[in-house]
Amino acid sequence: MRKTEWVATRWLGVGLAAVLAVVTISLAVTGRLGLYINPDSTWFAVSMAMVVLVGTVASFALPLGAEADHGHDHAPAGAGPAHAGERAAATESEISTLILRHRDAQPDPETTRGDRHGAHGHDDHVHRSHPLAVAATAVGGIAASGVVVLTLVLPPASLSAELAMSRDVGATPLFGGADTVQLASTGDTASFGVGEWATVFATATNPETFDGEPVELTGFVTPGEDGAFDLTRLVITHCVIDAQPASLPVVVGESSPDTGQWVTITGTVRSSSDGRLVVDAAAVEEIPEPEDPYEY
Repeated sequence: MRKTEWVATRWLGVGLAAVLAVVTISLAVTGRLGLYINPDSTWFAVSMAMVVLVGTVASFALPLGAEADHGHDHAPAGAGPAHAGERAAATESEISTLILRHRDAQPDPETTRGDRHGAHGHDDHVHRSHPLAVAATAVGGIAASGVVVLTLVLPPASLSAELAMSRDVGATPLFGGADTVQLASTGDTASFGVGEWATVFATATNPETFDGEPVELTGFVTPGEDGAFDLTRLVITHCVIDAQPASLPVVVGESSPDTGQWVTITGTVRSSSDGRLVVDAAAVEEIPEPEDPYEY
């Protein structure tokens, strides 16, 4: 029973960590780690995964149950040589007593067990765990193991359009500062993606300045307003946990593509009569999901 507990402890510790490390390295090798973290952080993630694997290998040098060894036979903290000597003498006396008892008569199992625990300064109840604690540990361990194992068997996938819409709080997140708007006002927008243009659309104080700017942008379709649709892209800073949707309103003369469909739009930025900026699409081409679906 104790061996089973030790194996479970080892699995929930270095075992799960090692599996995640292997998954991280395999995703990096296949070029799919970018589906989960910013590519600039790949070197850090892979380095930490290697450290975990080295630690996992080193852990095999420890016998099972070593982590449960609290050094019960050690002298109390702060004890000097005199205390250590007294403890050694007491231990010898206890051993002699047990030998004599064994010679005189067969000892009662409960008494022997009580003496043994008394020699170590522990009561029997210390080694028992509350049933609720055991159940909680078992459920947590099974859940954690299930999540980790799923990372091995499920193929890597990007975040969905439905998740992007669920994270839309109605206010446009800003993915750039004043320098982004300044670059846009000078016409230096060749490298702008959906995130940078979303910042411009949300912060421009003179929308007419950007009227007529050509754009070619890629993203997926989400529902818009007034017969238009939104071109959306998820922007991540560190990893998919902090992913935020950036959206641009698109006006198109034909019917809108289906929600979630990836498209490349060629068109022009226009300032509407109410001072809002929109993308007037001249062409909308449906495409498969790109290899790198995020902006950074």
